[in-house]
Amino acid sequence: MPLALTALAASGLKIDWTKMPTYNTIMSVAAGAGLLLVLALAGQLLSPDRRIVPESWALAFGALGFTLTLTGLHMTLTWPLAGQGFPFDNVIFGEPALAFGVFLSSAALYLWKRGGELAAAAPDRLARVGQLAGPLSVFILGMGLACFGIAAAGWKYTLFAAPPEEPISGEFADHPMLEASFMSGLYVLVGIGAVLLPLVLRKPTSKPLLGLVGVTWGIAGLCFLVFGALNYFTHIGLIVNTM
Repeated sequence: MPLALTALAASGLKIDWTKMPTYNTIMSVAAGAGLLLVLALAGQLLSPDRRIVPESWALAFGALGFTLTLTGLHMTLTWPLAGQGFPFDNVIFGEPALAFGVFLSSAALYLWKRGGELAAAAPDRLARVGQLAGPLSVFILGMGLACFGIAAAGWKYTLFAAPPEEPISGEFADHPMLEASFMSGLYVLVGIGAVLLPLVLRKPTSKPLLGLVGVTWGIAGLCFLVFGALNYFTHIGLIVNTM
C-alpha cells in the first residue's frame, strides 16, 4: 500500500472500500506462478530427452493468462480503480499484469493448437522457440524497461509502504523504504529477465544468459507467489481495521 495511507493513519485511517477495490493479491500469486512455470517449461525444452505434454502447459498458462488478463484489463481501463487517490496502482499493477496475461494466453493458445510439433522436434526445439517468440520478445523487452521505471518510481515516491493498520507489513510503517525497496527490487529482477530474453532467444545455448534469467525470474516468481499469498491475510486485516 502507498505511503499516502501511512500519512492518513495519524488521524485514524478509514477507507471506503466500495471506492477502492483491490485484488493485487490474486494478481501477485498468478504472476509468481507464471514466472516459475515459464522457467519450468524452459527447463524441459533445454532437455531434448524430456517428454513435453503441451496440453498440460496450455491448461496452466491458459488459467494464469485468463486471470491476469481479466484483472489487469479491468484495472488498466478503470481509471482510477482505486478511487481514493491512488491512480498509480493502475499503472504499477494493472498494466504489467495485463501484458503478462496476454503473453501467457498467447503461449497457451499455441501449445493447445500446435504444441505437438514443438514436442516432436526434440533436436530443434530451441531454434523453433526462438523463431516463434522472437517477434513477441520486442514487447517483452519494452515491458522489462517499464519494470525498471516502476521500480524507480517505487523508490523515489515510496509507493509500496504499508500503513500501521495492515498486519505484518504495517509493523514496518516507520520504515517506508523497506517495503518500497523489496517490491521495487522484485520489479528490477523481472525487468532484467525480460530485457535479456531477446538475447536468450538468439543464443539459447548461452549458459550465462540462461542462468541469469533463471535466477532473476526464479527469485521474483517465488517472492511474488509467497508475498501474494501472504497478502490474503494482510489485506483482509487492513480491510477489517479500516472499515
